[in-house]
Amino acid sequence: MSASVTSSAQPSFFPVGDNPARVFGLDARTRAQRLAVKAGLQPADSARPGQAAILADLDFTWDPAWLKAIAGRPGTVLTLGNRAVLANVAPHQDPARIVAAMQSGSPCDCGGFERMAAESAELSYHELRKRDRPFVLPLDESNARVVEKAAYDASYKGVTDALTLYLWRGLAFHLTRWAAQVGMTPNQITLVGALLCAATFFLFMGGHYWSGMATGFGFMVLDTVDGKLARCTGQSSWWGNIFDHGIDLVHPPFWWWAWAEGLNYHDDPFERVYELLIVGAIVFGYVAQRFIEGVFMRRYGMHIHVWQKIDSQFRLITARRNPNMVILLASLVFNRPDMGLELVALWTMISLIFHAVRMAQANARAERGAKLASWLA
Repeated sequence: MSASVTSSAQPSFFPVGDNPARVFGLDARTRAQRLAVKAGLQPADSARPGQAAILADLDFTWDPAWLKAIAGRPGTVLTLGNRAVLANVAPHQDPARIVAAMQSGSPCDCGGFERMAAESAELSYHELRKRDRPFVLPLDESNARVVEKAAYDASYKGVTDALTLYLWRGLAFHLTRWAAQVGMTPNQITLVGALLCAATFFLFMGGHYWSGMATGFGFMVLDTVDGKLARCTGQSSWWGNIFDHGIDLVHPPFWWWAWAEGLNYHDDPFERVYELLIVGAIVFGYVAQRFIEGVFMRRYGMHIHVWQKIDSQFRLITARRNPNMVILLASLVFNRPDMGLELVALWTMISLIFHAVRMAQANARAERGAKLASWLA
């Protein structure tokens, strides 16, 4: 069965039951309510006849994608096995029967409701950009760690660089759990990361490349942690999004310029004109690629990295900050930081050419009347 989100007035959100299990430092009710608020729903103390409401059995936990899907489908019950997990009770329907089944842990009598089975239903709407079926899991104190891992994995968009996806994914998970348990907010993690980002700039500027690598990689890991913490605990906000993505967008060119300036403290500095050419090529390539990505998104309603499989594969290594830092780290191993920056400039130009060609190919297909769609859809 395929489910798509439809627009309607948002119902209230009513969690049913009680559950002592804690996920990312939050009790089941608090976390469910936070996820509901993030989905645009208003938590309520009870479900009353004549009022639209989303009922959520706290014996279960779920990917927020299910909540958004159910919120757009009045009269629908999401089930796992024979139990009701989420139910959208329309104003003309009586919630008492569903509430009673949830409270007693009884099989759901879904008469009068459309039933959506979590084991077989598929979501197909714009925000879901990956193949995996969203998870629904029973929740108790014995499997809280399993639930945390499922929620953490679900927070990945599926298309990113190789370091984020593979190298420190496990480390970021443990840091996310720790931050949640001690009560840190995503913005606090972002602030710590911003300090490491600034430290990296000044260390590179002074030619302290190995120390800068340490702070830089620390920042890169925290750049993963803050977003995952926000999604897993329902704490993402407009300001947090601006703070995090603003730093991500602005800082890379400053790092590469600082690296070039730091060569003056080594035996192989660039001539000033050559330095301007190298740094200029990197900055131009970086800005031009971002521009192409923005135009592609505006024209075709999806990221260029999810158009075809080759685009997703190239995203793993494209000339963004993380792959570029791998190039620079390798240059330090061979004691050639100057060559490292030259290779970053070369890889940036190659990546720019790749994306420019892909943009041209997409435009040509669209002009022939073909409809572009993501290979992940």
